[in-house]
Amino acid sequence: MPASTVGLMDTRKQRYEVNKLAKRLRRDVGRAIADYSLIEQGDRVMVCLSGGKDSYTLLDVLLSLKRAAPIDFDLVAVNLDQKQPGFPQDVLPRYLDDLGVEHHILERDTYSIVRELTPDGKTYCPVCSRLRRGILYSFAASIGATKVALGHHLDDVVETLFLNMFFGGRLKAMPPKLKSDDGRNILIRPLYYCREKDIERWSAARAFPIIPCNLCGSQENLQRQVIKQMLAQWDRAEPGRVENIARSIANVSPSQLADPALFDFSSLSVDAAANGVRQLIPVAEVV
Repeated sequence: MPASTVGLMDTRKQRYEVNKLAKRLRRDVGRAIADYSLIEQGDRVMVCLSGGKDSYTLLDVLLSLKRAAPIDFDLVAVNLDQKQPGFPQDVLPRYLDDLGVEHHILERDTYSIVRELTPDGKTYCPVCSRLRRGILYSFAASIGATKVALGHHLDDVVETLFLNMFFGGRLKAMPPKLKSDDGRNILIRPLYYCREKDIERWSAARAFPIIPCNLCGSQENLQRQVIKQMLAQWDRAEPGRVENIARSIANVSPSQLADPALFDFSSLSVDAAANGVRQLIPVAEVV
């Protein structure tokens, strides 16, 4: 077979795989939106864009769904420039200008604050995320955003579940929809059903201009990385296990756990009526 024919077949196969991937991502995001009413008629959704694969994919899929959705909603992209050394300030504005998407770039030097407040040997993430959330949530209210969309995916949800179990002694993950602590914002995670491996493939296929995080990404041996490696091993050994764990988060039986705040264990008692019925059964009939 001529090399040109082989190359054509490879190209067609690649296009087929990319199209299949696009449909799967749109289906997963559409299902999450429908299951949890993440986006509704007239919403103004602020998409938090960091420059990483997850947030690029989030914006890309939401733009695709917006064109075909039976409801009207607006998207506005917002990036927080945290003044990390070497951060390429021109990448995101140029990308968003080319898309024709309404966008805002917020410049706040949280980098210096995070470095100052984080003790040696500790991860930057807790302080960084709190500062970032406060700034973004306040800005969302100022532009009249009704929802704030974050780029967390299924793997993030399962990783958070195990982080809380292993290191916090809590059965807690990430919800697909959440009211912020100050009550001013509704946070949504449209990628809730999407696997990270699909997002990585989509990001490569779309050639997003990825901007690496030089803050938390520069720290080694993070607990989340350990959990991520565990999930990757499960994916190789037991395909489908991670998805099953994610499904279990939405299929909870409080009476089969041990939290008295979720189930009234102290009021459990024998059903006297049922006992009476059993006592009426003749002994001869009991084998």
